[in-house]
Amino acid sequence: MKTMRILATLLAALSCLYVNQTEAAENNFHLRGNLDNSRIQFMKNKKGNVAFIGGSITEMNGYRPMVSERLKKRFPETNFNFIDAGISSTCSNTGAFRLERDVLASPIDLFFIEFAVNDDQDAHHSRKDCIRGLEGIIRHALKSNPNMDIVVTYFVNEGMLKTLQDGKIPLTIEAHESVAKNYKVSSINLAKEVAERISANSLSWKQYGGVHPAPFGNAIAATMIDNLFDEAWKTPWVKTDSPKAHELPAPLDPLSYEAGRFIDPKNAVIKSGWTLGIPDWKSIAGGKRERFTSVPVLYTVEPNSEMTLEFEGTAIGAFIVAGPDAGIVLASIDGSDPKPVDLFHSYSKGLHYPRTVMFGTDLKPGKHTLKLVIAKETKSLGNAARILQFCAN
Repeated sequence: MKTMRILATLLAALSCLYVNQTEAAENNFHLRGNLDNSRIQFMKNKKGNVAFIGGSITEMNGYRPMVSERLKKRFPETNFNFIDAGISSTCSNTGAFRLERDVLASPIDLFFIEFAVNDDQDAHHSRKDCIRGLEGIIRHALKSNPNMDIVVTYFVNEGMLKTLQDGKIPLTIEAHESVAKNYKVSSINLAKEVAERISANSLSWKQYGGVHPAPFGNAIAATMIDNLFDEAWKTPWVKTDSPKAHELPAPLDPLSYEAGRFIDPKNAVIKSGWTLGIPDWKSIAGGKRERFTSVPVLYTVEPNSEMTLEFEGTAIGAFIVAGPDAGIVLASIDGSDPKPVDLFHSYSKGLHYPRTVMFGTDLKPGKHTLKLVIAKETKSLGNAARILQFCAN
């Protein structure tokens, strides 16, 4: 009898967990516009390109594969191609610059975006930077395929959780939501859902899994997206339905990174000190991620190393890996006074950390010349700069 009571208690607990996992508050997911175009593609053509972009929460074995599996079950006759464009530590600005390379090689039907946590704890973005990144991604995506359906999901960290429990909206979520509303893009406010459940004692932060959610926490996100699909696709599909282009409203920020792109470092003109190739990573202190150690980079460890790059646009920066020896570069554009840009990040102390740094924004449209010189001063263990790609808008 005692064993039976224990089993009954466990089953009851599991039942509660299941209910909590599947019953998301309706005001925490927002269907805007519609998701009709992707359903038409999946049902009529039996094919679907579905892409996910974000940081480590997207890259990990979490909500992304769960959503993929649910789509396959929902459309069993559809041949799906799922694109994982998650890169740990990267923010929405980096996403805007790498979008063309990592996502838009194929025409995307359904696009999931996740950057609220990274814009908060990694990039420490201002509201303007949050908008320039996410708006750049959405505008670029819709210009590449006006029929693309888009969903933005807001995950959560400890600081954002506390802000929500204090009755306020985290800066990154508020900024991203303003973009989503402007473009009638659907959003999943998982952060608010988690905060409300924890405040109601129906969920703990440990049970959710922390910044990188446990399977249980990721399942909440996947279920909320499923609930969004239920709402979006509750009307039966008709074979005569045809895709309709999404509207492209006026931008919130005319200088958002909608023309974001990478420029190969081989286009730089080296005056002194710089090398294009693969560094001897084994001799360099600090942790490394394999995806960055097998590709050529433009690098130097010497003060006064100098190079120039010609580009066209309104902004210029670089996607770099910044380790314990990351230095300071002096950046000047079109002969302007040099501006010091510190490449070192708080996460660089033990890791060659991927990040995007901007050398110039709010530039006049047209052709420009960037000049980079490594400063003698440093706040780290060295004067290194390692550029994976230049970033232009």
